Amino acid sequence: MKLTQAFCLALLLLFPLVSTVQAEEKEPAALSEETFDLPGGKQMHFLLYLPKGYEEQEHWPLVLFLHGAGERGDDLSKVKKHGPPKLVENGQEFPFIMIAPQCPQGTWWITEDLVALMDHIVEIHNVDESRVYVTGLSMGGRGTWQVAGAMSDKLAAIAPICGPSQVEVVEKIVNIPTWVFHGAKDPVVKVSQSEEMVKLLKEKGGNPKLTIYPEALHDSWTETYDNEEVFKWLLSHQLPKKEDEAKPE
Repeated sequence: MKLTQAFCLALLLLFPLVSTVQAEEKEPAALSEETFDLPGGKQMHFLLYLPKGYEEQEHWPLVLFLHGAGERGDDLSKVKKHGPPKLVENGQEFPFIMIAPQCPQGTWWITEDLVALMDHIVEIHNVDESRVYVTGLSMGGRGTWQVAGAMSDKLAAIAPICGPSQVEVVEKIVNIPTWVFHGAKDPVVKVSQSEEMVKLLKEKGGNPKLTIYPEALHDSWTETYDNEEVFKWLLSHQLPKKEDEAKPE
C-alpha cells in the first residue's frame, strides 16, 4: 500500500513538469502586430517576426512577405493564412527577420509604401543590409516584381509566386537572383505571365529559375513555402559588402 501511494505521488510530482515541457514544445514563435506611420498621414499595419536569439546577434537577414488579394483588409490574422506567417504561427522558426504587411481592402500594393517600410525596418532593427529578400504570392507576386524594380540595388534575391508580369522592371532587376513559381493549370493568373518574365530576363542576360507545378491551380504557394530549399536558396545569396570608405592619409 505504501509503495502504491509513493508511486502515485511520484506521478503527481512529475506530471506538471511533463505538461510544462509539452507546452514549451508547442508554443508558437512570436508574431507581433506593428504599425508604421507612412508619409502623408497613412498607416501600414504589419506582422513582425524576430528570430530566436535576436538580441544575441548583430545582424540578421530580412525577408519581406507580400500576401495575395484575399488577405487584404484591416485584420492582421488574415495575413497568417499563407506563406511564412502561417509557418511561423504553426511553430516553425526561421533564421531571419520577417515582415508581412497588410494591404487595405480594395487597394493594391503601393511600391513606395513598401520601400518606406523596408527602409524603416532596416533603420530600427539588426538587419544585414547585404541579405534582404522579397517574396510574395499572386497579388504579392506582382508586388515582389514591383519592389524589386524599386530596390534593385538593395535586394540579394527574390521569389515571386504566381504573380502577374511586370515587364517594365525587367531591365532593372536582371542581375537579381530570381526564382519564379507557378501552377501550370492556374485559372487566375496564367502561367504564361511568369514564363514571360523569365524569358525576358534571360534575353537581357539574367539567369532566373522557373518552377512550374504540372497539376497545380492558383495555389502554387503552399508547396513552395513548404519546401525548405526555397528559404535556403534565398539565404544563400548576398550582396557584396560595401567597401570601407577610404581613410584620409
